[in-house]
Amino acid sequence: MKGTERVVATPVGEGRLITRRATRPIATLVLSHGAGGGIDAPDLTALATYLPRQGVSVMLFEQPWRRAGGKVAGPPPTLDTALRAAVDTLRVRTPIILGGRSAGGRSACRSARALGAAGCVALSFPLHPPGKPEKSRLHELAGAGVPTLVIQGGNDPFGRPEEFPDPLPGGADLAVVPEADHSLKVPKRAALSQDEALGIVVEAVLEWVVREIVGNGVTR
Repeated sequence: MKGTERVVATPVGEGRLITRRATRPIATLVLSHGAGGGIDAPDLTALATYLPRQGVSVMLFEQPWRRAGGKVAGPPPTLDTALRAAVDTLRVRTPIILGGRSAGGRSACRSARALGAAGCVALSFPLHPPGKPEKSRLHELAGAGVPTLVIQGGNDPFGRPEEFPDPLPGGADLAVVPEADHSLKVPKRAALSQDEALGIVVEAVLEWVVREIVGNGVTR
């Protein structure tokens, strides 16, 4: 993926930031990847490709464990530590929104308030491990303490949309990608194509940023 790339030193190793800047940015979205994947996930790639054209700069943060060649993420506190180190290096004048997919979204929710983020975006928030709804992680979503957007696949085994409370904690918003799984991938028989599914993700984030962050005059 094209963009400005730099290494970020953190207490748990070297991470990497890839930045796609908007010409006249209205906000900056910092996105981390999941526990078993990287910043090349289709939804992260779509956001980094299309949002800068609409005035939202996107920074993709590759966690140190991934940069070092690891297959699975380390303990949650190490993700938060690395994310803090990355955010502390940012020098932007726009509101900063923390986000990520799956484990990256959890880390963003846990860190948003302490890092002074204007908002939080959780892609495929893992509400619980598959088949174990009793092990809820709703408290992490509730603890974000800032305007939050959750984008969930209709068939996500880590938490289908109907498993989330209505309303969501803290007045968070929920956008649904019909029939999508945890990777926000839709089956071939789905009523919408994969490109259309990713379009829903991009449009939902952009509309939410304009309405909840920029429109409310939120600053970091």
